[in-house]
Amino acid sequence: MKGLQPSGIRRRNKMIYAAVVLFLENGYEKTTTAQIARCAGMSATSFFAAFPNKEAILYALVREMLAEQFKWTERLLGERPDPLLLYCAETALQIHITELSPELRELYMTAYSLQSTSEYIYQNISKKLETFFAPYLPGAQASDFYELEIASAGVMRGFMGRPCDLYFTIERKLRRFLSSACGCTACRRRSRSRSSRGCCRWICAHRHRRSSARRCAARRRSLKQ
Repeated sequence: MKGLQPSGIRRRNKMIYAAVVLFLENGYEKTTTAQIARCAGMSATSFFAAFPNKEAILYALVREMLAEQFKWTERLLGERPDPLLLYCAETALQIHITELSPELRELYMTAYSLQSTSEYIYQNISKKLETFFAPYLPGAQASDFYELEIASAGVMRGFMGRPCDLYFTIERKLRRFLSSACGCTACRRRSRSRSSRGCCRWICAHRHRRSSARRCAARRRSLKQ
């Protein structure tokens, strides 16, 4: 918000707050710019002084949502969490949020569909992927992580769009998504890229170490008994 005067910042923040209220009440598609301005206590022309269109206000929301989501997850997991755990927690949180209401589902689905917001998500998350997994994938370039995020975001959008039910519970949905995004059998069988093979090998090794640690702990407990 460089170059904005205090009055412009206040007007922008009021519009964002009003948009959040209306998006959660009516959904993104049914909310108009005139309604947002009215909810903010301003004229319709005031909206366009703050944002060029409704997509622009969603873009601002996506930036805030992702930033807060990452901060919250990092605080929850503590200092220097396992990178795979951090990635799984952050992506699982997004899927969980979409189950809270149809309006939130529509908001996230729209964010993953519109060009401006989806591109921001690709750019932002691909940098996260590079930070998390670059040490384990020394041959991978920034473009590799960007392309992997496009694929992962497509999987994410598909899982977001399917509401949970008695069979497809949130636990099952999260397991399926994380399996698809992090270490699915199809990826291991079909991928020919060094980066994909390296990622899958690291994930399998990580799971093996965790499984071995659990077995050792169980043996120690049985010996004590």
